[in-house]
Amino acid sequence: MGSTAVVVGGGIGGLAAAIGLCRIGWDVTVVERASTLEDAGAGISLAANGLRALDELGVGEAVRDASRGQYRGGTRTPRGRRLARMDGAALENAVGSPIMGIPRSTLHRLLRDSLPAASLRIGSEATSVEQIGPGTVRVGCGDTVLDADLVVAADGIGSKVRNRLFPAHPGPVHSGSTVLRAITEHAVDLPTDFELTWGRGVEFGHIAFLDGRAEWHAVLSLPAGTRFADPLTELRRRFHHWHDPIPALLGATRPAAVLHHDVNELRTPLPSYAIGRIALLGDAAHAMTPHLGQGACQALEDAVVLAAALGTEPTVETALARYDAERRPRSQAVARAAGQAGRMGQQLSHPVAVALRNSAMRLTPSRITMRMLLRHHAWVPPHLT
Repeated sequence: MGSTAVVVGGGIGGLAAAIGLCRIGWDVTVVERASTLEDAGAGISLAANGLRALDELGVGEAVRDASRGQYRGGTRTPRGRRLARMDGAALENAVGSPIMGIPRSTLHRLLRDSLPAASLRIGSEATSVEQIGPGTVRVGCGDTVLDADLVVAADGIGSKVRNRLFPAHPGPVHSGSTVLRAITEHAVDLPTDFELTWGRGVEFGHIAFLDGRAEWHAVLSLPAGTRFADPLTELRRRFHHWHDPIPALLGATRPAAVLHHDVNELRTPLPSYAIGRIALLGDAAHAMTPHLGQGACQALEDAVVLAAALGTEPTVETALARYDAERRPRSQAVARAAGQAGRMGQQLSHPVAVALRNSAMRLTPSRITMRMLLRHHAWVPPHLT
């Protein structure tokens, strides 16, 4: 089997894939088009399945040390009435860890620091990817050409590699929602580690960090391309009457810190995650809505399964066939569940439907809620040898 790989994309999934390949003895080059890695981004929640994947990659302990466990929290109405309570201790007993909250920039830095600096090609865009023979894939990066035994396309929801491999695929579509998010400038007194609040066609949530700061997000049901001249002022207008600590979170935020993105998804599943010696990973393969908090976790699972297959199968082709067979059913099932969660949660807007959902949530036994979480969280990774 070959031993050189090019990873297209230096996000969380791409870096995790590179770490996994390095751990099985491959020479890896990560091609990232951004000219600088500014550690930008808001926050992220990591469930037990993502943390187990990080353990296999050798960075789980460092990530846990930089994260805050989500033990207290749940879901509320805009007036503060409790719909569901999150029991982080029970989740920890069931799967070994509560959900952990960490700034995305911190996770990215910890992954990047686990790779040899020489393996990162920053400011280098992959302009072409083609298989030039039975055992070689060529990546063009401007004036530079990289030949490898394997290419891992981790170039995000707008993946150009995916578009080349599947030109007839419709690609990502707008989910019907847009999200604004930021990290507070200073610590905020929060009674919970994590919380979601559902209104009619809108969600507000927060994740508390170790240093007392918090990430908040507001998901609104709006057409694609909707933007506000002053996003923070607009959010303060929309949420000023919602329960504490929502106004305080917005009040602790600098206007320049607010990020605004439409929520897109790969609604039409791909028929395969690999063609020849090119594998798709993370959002390039299965971009999903954020309503289950599983996007990054699924990319981390991809990375470990890919490395394990390449470390044990006799050829790259058989390894990629195994990767596709293991990852496509699970990740696409999680993507469908995330879309359904959004339709029954944040995107629900009819007052009667909202009232029925809220009543159902209050009456649902905690064991049923736990069973739903375990379906996604209780994943056991293969060992990397």
